[in-house]
Order: sequence, then structure tokens, then C-alpha cells
Amino acid sequence: MDKDIFCKIIDGSVPAHKVYEDNDFIAFLDIKPISLGHTLLVPKKHYEYIFDLPEELYLKIFFVAKRLAPAIQKAAASIQTGVAIEGFGVPHAHIHLIPINAINGVDPCKQHPETEENLVKMAQEISKLLNQ
Repeated sequence: MDKDIFCKIIDGSVPAHKVYEDNDFIAFLDIKPISLGHTLLVPKKHYEYIFDLPEELYLKIFFVAKRLAPAIQKAAASIQTGVAIEGFGVPHAHIHLIPINAINGVDPCKQHPETEENLVKMAQEISKLLNQ
């Protein structure tokens, strides 16, 4: 089986704007965000869908998401951090953490390419806030 894009990011063969990493998870910016700061939280071990995760990792992914959300919200100057889980785009379990300012803030139709400069600055800001 070919590796999916997230497995390639995890093994370092594809670059990403990482904001968080531990033994079990990696979080990085979406290169086509719904809004700048849109972060993907991914288990390092491959599971196709969020509900395929063993219970320990399932609980931990939400714990990590809760830790990331305030930093994303502050870095993006948003009202909240929205959460989306769908599982169709990439066959690798993941959670979308999206800075939102309105009720339709997680609409995937709002995805757009983002500049490298903006992604670098946002990744640095989120990482800095997580490490405070």
C-alpha cells in the first residue's frame, strides 16, 4: 500500500509547518486552510478513521486538541476554534482545528491556498503560544 500524505509528513519525506509533536501525534498547518491557522492533528501510527483508534489514543487525541485550541484561537485572533472530523479527504485519522468567527466557519468550501510566508508566521506563533 502506498503511504498517504500524512504518513509522508510524519516520516519527513514531505515538509509541513509543524506546530506540535509528541510520541503519538503531530499537528501541522493545512496548506489549503479554511482560515489561516487551520491545523490538522494526526496520529503518527496509521489508522484510517478516527473511530479506528484504540481507546487510549482516541482519548489522547481529544486531550491534545483541547491543548492546541486556545493557542490556535489566540494566534489567529479568532472567536473560537472549530472542530471537524470527516475522514474522506485523506484515509488517515485526523482532526481539523479551525479558527472561526462565525457559525459557518468550518465550511470546507472556504478552503484556499495560503502563502508560504503566512503559513510560516502562523506556525511560529502557534508553537510559541504552546510553549509558554
